[in-house]
Amino acid sequence: MDDCTLPVMNTGLRGIDVASSKICDVQGKQGKLIYRGFLIEDLARNASFEETCFLLLYERLPKKQELKDFNQSLRQKRKIPENIFSFLKTLPSEMNPMDVLQMATPLLVQSDQTYGEPGIENILFSAENLIAGIASITAAWERIRNKKEVIAPDNTLNHGANFLYMLNGEKPDDETARFFDTSLVLHAEHSFNASTFTARQVASTRAHIYAAISAAIGSLSGALHGGANVRVMKMLKEIGSIEKIDAYINKILNSKGLIMGLGHAVYQTDDPRAIIIAPMSKRMGQISNQPLWYELSRELEKKGKAAFKAKKQKEIFSNVDFYSASLFYAMGIATDLFSPLFAISRVSGWAAHVIEEQYAMAAPKPSLYRPGAEYVGDYCGPDECVFTDMDDR
Repeated sequence: MDDCTLPVMNTGLRGIDVASSKICDVQGKQGKLIYRGFLIEDLARNASFEETCFLLLYERLPKKQELKDFNQSLRQKRKIPENIFSFLKTLPSEMNPMDVLQMATPLLVQSDQTYGEPGIENILFSAENLIAGIASITAAWERIRNKKEVIAPDNTLNHGANFLYMLNGEKPDDETARFFDTSLVLHAEHSFNASTFTARQVASTRAHIYAAISAAIGSLSGALHGGANVRVMKMLKEIGSIEKIDAYINKILNSKGLIMGLGHAVYQTDDPRAIIIAPMSKRMGQISNQPLWYELSRELEKKGKAAFKAKKQKEIFSNVDFYSASLFYAMGIATDLFSPLFAISRVSGWAAHVIEEQYAMAAPKPSLYRPGAEYVGDYCGPDECVFTDMDDR
């Protein structure tokens, strides 16, 4: 094969706007995250996850009775079909929870009487079914793979607290429940990230919402997307103590590696979600008597930023995964469930984007996503190849 220089392409669609949206704005330079006009700081401080879901799906904050009705609707959809449990019990316990979730999610159509029917009311019903069902599937799989009985939902609890109850069999204390609920708010939406773009691309084909959300889960399962906080937790365990941080940073910098959780594709300042999660991680470490993981994170952030700036002459910033890892771990949640937790929250944003793609932005119908690519050829280069017979090759 002859050496050839390929043209440099703008890869990954970075910096390229592919659609208009009213759902979310990520202002990387200012460190702002906005859901339908509301700053994430205000939502994290004042809104429940259910309230945030309503905002994303219905384009406004709910009134008191609307929120009550929405909560009731979600709670009625928590109980998933029995044959989903039967299916989960056939799977090997060592299967990755994200693979299990991606396989099981389309089965939720069984509890959707509106499945396949056109109309905004029907797709909203499906969105609620997915928000409730994905949480129940995740909790059920954690019980099943550990050979424990599946726990029925408790409809006196809100979405986040009920998930923790179905996961552990114990109702969480108020502080833990509030922290978890806030983390769901923070992860609910983030504009055209990889999994959201996947959901919209599938939706643009006029595939139903269950197909779009299942595809988004597949995208989220990648190590560079939803798996980031898993790698943060592995890193913290590898370091193990405050005294070993300097040596770890030197090893990473000398090998041109990455400090997991530091750096982001969009933010040019600290991720606003990381700023909110950090004190929750600290407090959760105190509650669980596991302060080490927050303390490691804090010291690693400080020293990692300074070392990177000194060596690379460039600043790096913490992202949401940097502190969500220690937060979830202190809650006693298995590390390989961190990505499913992301999906439990982000399904609300995915659903809002599917609805926008298929209905709100339609003029008069969805436009199929079909990006182009510059063909640069293979061993013949950009020219056409001359076919040769087998004996002449």
